[in-house]
Amino acid sequence: MENNQNKNLWIWVVVVLVIIVAFWFMIQSSTTVVTDNTVNNPAVNTEDTALEANIGMEDISAGSVNAGATAVSISYANALIKYKDARLQLDKTCQASPNNVTYKNGINIMIDNRAPVARTVKVGSTFGIKAWGFKIVKLSSTTLPATWLVDCGTSQNVATILIQK
Repeated sequence: MENNQNKNLWIWVVVVLVIIVAFWFMIQSSTTVVTDNTVNNPAVNTEDTALEANIGMEDISAGSVNAGATAVSISYANALIKYKDARLQLDKTCQASPNNVTYKNGINIMIDNRAPVARTVKVGSTFGIKAWGFKIVKLSSTTLPATWLVDCGTSQNVATILIQK
């Protein structure tokens, strides 16, 4: 009888641990890193600046990217070069180009607002992008493959992002 009680106790311990681990994974998969980069005139500011690949969680405005303890600036021209293969452009009617893309998990992409008005955008989480501004977003999911739908203003599902290993 005592052996049966020990068995039941271990079963409950395992069940509780599985629930805790599942909850932790759900919280981790909903984390999106967003960094603000705004340029008033996209043709100006060609300063050559390095951008760290490991972008922090804090939202920094005025054309800078939080890279750990210090913020580094990146110009629009340099962001276009750095994210040439990882860029989602939103036009003046909030339509995305390209509108169906696949990226690897953990990659940073550029969300580029090419409109003279500020936008509310959802890519994993919801954030604002100033007129003619851009944001660097880290695509990260613990469940792969993952499909993220992009919303822009009142337009929903303007793009589909598939995140793979």
